[in-house]
Amino acid sequence: MSMASSPWEKTSLTWCSILAYTAWKGSVKDKQLGSTDGFTPEQRFFIGFAQWACSNERARLRVRAVSDPHAPAQYRVNGVVVNMPEFEEAFQCKPNSPMAPVKRCRVW
Repeated sequence: MSMASSPWEKTSLTWCSILAYTAWKGSVKDKQLGSTDGFTPEQRFFIGFAQWACSNERARLRVRAVSDPHAPAQYRVNGVVVNMPEFEEAFQCKPNSPMAPVKRCRVW
């Protein structure tokens, strides 16, 4: 089993995402950041996080399912932010909605 297909991959992505969000919040704490294109600074952080995984995989998904140990891009992003209360707050997700479940993974 490769590291990419292990449970540690999701845990490390979650931890790194929380660390990145915390570092970003610290770096902008004394700055007046406004909305841009209708998105708050917090929303833009998460949009930027998701863009690293942008891809069009539908045509290759079946082939990748048997040949690539990585999860499809949408799950590598959504599987991380769904566990971050900061994401829920930034996008005002309703409690117990698909992106704001009541039961979620916690890191420490």
